[in-house]
Amino acid sequence: MDIFLTIIGFAFILLGLVGSILPILPGPPLSWIGLLFLFMTDAVPNDTSFLIITLIFALLIFALDYIIPAIGTKRFGGSRSGMIGTTLGLIIGLIAPIPFGIIIGPFVGAYLGELSNKADSKTALKAAFGSFLGFVTGTFLKFIVAVVYMGFFISTFWEFKHLIF
Repeated sequence: MDIFLTIIGFAFILLGLVGSILPILPGPPLSWIGLLFLFMTDAVPNDTSFLIITLIFALLIFALDYIIPAIGTKRFGGSRSGMIGTTLGLIIGLIAPIPFGIIIGPFVGAYLGELSNKADSKTALKAAFGSFLGFVTGTFLKFIVAVVYMGFFISTFWEFKHLIF
């Protein structure tokens, strides 16, 4: 059973790594589930505090991924309309079957939101760039967390591999 749990856990770690790049998958929470499977084996001692702290961190980064593009829009001179446009564009980009919709959606949403707020084209473009920068920042943070969780998984596995196999 330990081997099965370890394999499933590693599959979730890999899925979380992919999910940190593909916005349709929640990368850090999937990586955390991989850690959970590893800690469910009889070979690895339960560390509840470690699991709780990593879960909180995974959920925080997951939530920030939806907030950071709006913050980027605001930081680059965007208004409330631009932030709402960014959020709507992010949601539409997730749902729409447009290639790179998750990248294009927040950018276009911020741009259109600013234009609807009577901003000039230059201000709208600047806010849209802030939205794009926020998206890239969120993706980078998710990727870093997924890589760190993979490191935790591999180091813990390596330490207890003789008990698992």
